[in-house]
Amino acid sequence: MDIRPAATLALTRDTENGIEVLLLQRTWEAVFLPGYFVFPGGAVNAQEPEGRAHAIGIEDAAISQTMSLDEGGADYMLAAVRECFEEAGILLAQDASGQLVGANHAVHGERLSLFKEEVSLAELCQKHGLTLPLDRLAYLSHWVTPPGPPRRFDTRFFVAVAPEGQVAAHDGHETIDHAWISPAQVLEEHRAGRRLLGLPTIRTLRVLCDFSTTSELMRYAHANPPEAFPTDPWPALRKGQPVLLEPNAPAYDEAVKLDPEAAGSVKAEITPGEPVEVAAGVVRLTAPNPGMMTGPGTNTYILGFERFTVIDPGPVNDAHIERILELTHGLVDQVLVTHTHSDHSPAVRLLKERTGCRVFGWPAPEGASQDKTFIPDDQPEHEDLIATEAGVLKVLHTPGHASNHLCYLLVDQALLFSGDHIMQGSTVVINPPDGDMKAYVESLYELLEEPATFIAPAHGFLMGQPEAVIDYLITHRLSREHKIFRALEALAPVPLKALTAKAYDDVPPAIHGLAARSALAHLLKLEAEHRAFQKDDLWHTVRPD
Repeated sequence: MDIRPAATLALTRDTENGIEVLLLQRTWEAVFLPGYFVFPGGAVNAQEPEGRAHAIGIEDAAISQTMSLDEGGADYMLAAVRECFEEAGILLAQDASGQLVGANHAVHGERLSLFKEEVSLAELCQKHGLTLPLDRLAYLSHWVTPPGPPRRFDTRFFVAVAPEGQVAAHDGHETIDHAWISPAQVLEEHRAGRRLLGLPTIRTLRVLCDFSTTSELMRYAHANPPEAFPTDPWPALRKGQPVLLEPNAPAYDEAVKLDPEAAGSVKAEITPGEPVEVAAGVVRLTAPNPGMMTGPGTNTYILGFERFTVIDPGPVNDAHIERILELTHGLVDQVLVTHTHSDHSPAVRLLKERTGCRVFGWPAPEGASQDKTFIPDDQPEHEDLIATEAGVLKVLHTPGHASNHLCYLLVDQALLFSGDHIMQGSTVVINPPDGDMKAYVESLYELLEEPATFIAPAHGFLMGQPEAVIDYLITHRLSREHKIFRALEALAPVPLKALTAKAYDDVPPAIHGLAARSALAHLLKLEAEHRAFQKDDLWHTVRPD
C-alpha cells in the first residue's frame, strides 16, 4: 500500500478563557476515521508546487531543512492552507495591500470550485492577487499511519493562528460538523466517550494545552520543530539471515535501542529459552508457551547482577524454570508477578521451593483462569518502591485485564514492565466479571503520567514511544465503545448477541462469541457511567421502568 504525503493544520484563536482550536467531524461514511473529530487536512496534491510562486515569508529550502526533507517542504504547508480553506472555509492569505483576507473577500465564493478541483490554489492566488504567508505556519509534528487502516498517510502537522473575521464552516461533504473548543475540554470529552479522536490529534491537543495564548504557542512551535519521525529501515537478523526492519515492525524499537550503531546484530525473533539483555541488568527470557493468547510466549524478566529479582516466572514448565535457575545461579532473592493468570505466576511456587525467595504480588481473584496456588509474602501497595540490583521498581496498580494486575516501573531506566496491561501485536482481553473496561481505560490514562521511555511487555519485544502506544490503546477502545453505543442507540432494547453482531460487523462471525465478552465489558463501563442500562437481558439507552 502506498503511503501518501499529507498535511494537517491546527487553527487556533485567543479567547477570554484561553486558546481554542478548530476541529471538524468527518462524515460517518468516510473510509478513514469515520465520525472522528480532526483538524483540517488532507493529501498533498500534484498542483501544490505551483503555489510556491505565491508563497511569501519563508523559502522552500528553509522549510525543507526544518522538516528534514531535501526539498518540497513548502508543498506540505501549501496543502495545509488549501485543505483548511476547502474543509473549514478559512484561508490564510494576504491581499495586495498585505492584509489578511477577511470574511467578505471574493475568494470565498470559489471555495467549492477548489474543493471540486476545478481550480487550483495557485490559480486562485493569481486571479485575486493573493499571497500565502507560510511564515504564519509552524511545523508541529510528523506522523505516519501504521499498517492496518485502509489508507496510510505520511502527515506533517502545522499550527497557525486563525485570521480575524473569517468564519469557520464545515464543507458538508467530507465534514459534517465543526467546533471551536479548548484543547483541555475536547480531551476531557474524548475521555468521556463523547468525541472520537485519533492518536495524532490527541498528541497535538496535549501540546496546545500547555499554552495560554496563541503568541506563546507560536513562539514555542517556531523555536522547537519536532524530531524527524523514524522512517529508515533498521538492520537485524531473522533465522540467521540479515533483514531490514521497517519502523512499524514488532522488533524495530528493540533493534534501535539495543543496536544504535545499526550493526545488524539484534535478532528480529523471540526464541524461547534464549536470554536477551534488554537493559542494564535486565534479561528477558521467554517461556516455551506460544499460542493465540500468549504470542511468542510469556516473557520472564530477570533483574540483577549477583542477586536477582524475577518478574513473572511464567507457567509450570520444567525447562523454563531450570533456565531461570541457571541464569541466576539459583540466587533469586525475590519474585514479583504482574497478575495471577495461568501463564504468569504458577512457576512461583517451585521457584520459592528451590530458592527460598520472597514473593510479591496480589492474591488471585475468583475465576477459572486464575492461579490459586499463588501465595504472596508481600502485597505491595500502589506506588510502593521495591529495591533490586538493576534499580528501584515503582509498583503501579493497573486493574482492567485483571483486578489484581500490577505494572512495575524501573525508575532510573524508565523501563515499564507492563505484564498483560499492554501487549504487543494485539489488544488485551477484558473479560468480565474480573476484567473491567472502565478500570482498564482509567489505568491507561494513569500510566500516561509515568515517565517511561520503553515498555517491556509480557508478550513481545520492547516497545518504544510509550505515550503513543498508550494513546493508541485508549483510542482503539473508545472507538469501539462509540460504535457499540451507536449500535445500542439504533437497536435498543437489544440483547447482547444482536448488539454484538452489529457493533462487531467488521470481524468474522466465528469470533463473535469472544467479541460478545468484550462488548459486555464496554456495556458495563457505559452502565457505570449511566449511559446504558440492563433489564431482563436487554440493554437500553434510558433507564427502563
